[in-house]
Amino acid sequence: MADLVGIFGSAIGPIIAIAGVGYVLATVKEIDPEPLNTAVVYVLAPALVFHSLATTQLEAATLLRVTIGIVAFTAVMWGIAELVGRAVGEEEPALSALVLVAIFCNSGNLGIPVSDFAFGDLGRGTAVLFLSVQSVLMYTVGVYLASRSSGSAGLAGVRRVFYIPLVYAVGAALLARALNLVPPEETATMETLQLVGDAAIPLMLLILGIQLARTDTAAAVSRAWPATALKMGVAPIVGLGIALVLGFEQPTVARVFVLETAMPAAVTPLILVIEFAGSTRTDGVLVSEYVSTCVFLTTLLSIPALTLLIAILQSGVVI
Repeated sequence: MADLVGIFGSAIGPIIAIAGVGYVLATVKEIDPEPLNTAVVYVLAPALVFHSLATTQLEAATLLRVTIGIVAFTAVMWGIAELVGRAVGEEEPALSALVLVAIFCNSGNLGIPVSDFAFGDLGRGTAVLFLSVQSVLMYTVGVYLASRSSGSAGLAGVRRVFYIPLVYAVGAALLARALNLVPPEETATMETLQLVGDAAIPLMLLILGIQLARTDTAAAVSRAWPATALKMGVAPIVGLGIALVLGFEQPTVARVFVLETAMPAAVTPLILVIEFAGSTRTDGVLVSEYVSTCVFLTTLLSIPALTLLIAILQSGVVI
C-alpha cells in the first residue's frame, strides 16, 4: 500500500494538481487556450523533443527496436480503432477523434515521471525515447487525423506536417547525434533548450485543465466510452504483445514500453484538434469537447490501473 501511495504522490498527484490549476483559472477568468496551443506546437514541444532525443543515452539498437515497436503499436491501434469506430456507428469528425484518442498515449506529462519513479534512470530514458518517436507520429499521423476530422482533404492534412517545427527538430537532433555535434549539456545552448522544453509539460496540463473547464462533459461523456475502452483496455494488451514479439534484450526497456502504451489519452491530440478542427461539431458536441472528455475519463481511470500495472511489471510475472 505504501508503494501505491508513493506512486500516486510523486507521479500522478502533481499532474492532477497542475491541470486542476488550469481548471480553476478558467472558471474565474476568461482564457482563450488557442494562443497557448500555438506556443506549445511551434516552440515548446520542438525544444523538448530535440533536447530529449539529442541527449538520450540508450544504444542505437535499442533506439531502433523501440521505434519499430511504437510504429507497430500505432498502426495496430489505428486499425482496431477504425474498425470499432465504424462498428459503433461513428462518422466524421467523431471517428477521427476516436482514433486520435486510441492511438496516442500520454507518454510525456504522465509517462516520463511514472516511468522514472517505477524504473529509475533507464525507465526515464526509455520514456523520453517513447515520447520523441510518438511526437513525430503525433505531428504527422496526428495532424492528418485532426485535419480529416475538420473535413480537410487527406493530402491537405499531410502537407500541414511540413509546417510543424517538431518534425525538423527530430531530424536536427538525429543529425547532430550522427555527426557528433551535440553540444555538452552544461552549455548555454542546451540549458536554454531544456528550459524551454520543460515549459511544455506544465503548459500542456494547464491547457487540459482550461479546456475541461470549458467542456460540456455531460454532453460528451456518453460518446466517449468506446474510445476510453480502447485506450485503457485494448492498448496495454497490444503493447504487451508487441513487446513480446520484439524481444527486448533489456527487460526494463520492455516493461517501460508496455507501461507507456497503457498511459491515458495524450494531451497533444487535444491541442491538435483545437488547432486544426476546434470549431467542428458532432451531434452538437465540439470535437475538442469529445477529445478532452476522453482525456479526462482515461486520466481518472489510469490512477488505479497504472499502479496495478506497475506492481505486475515490477514483479517480472509477464516480462
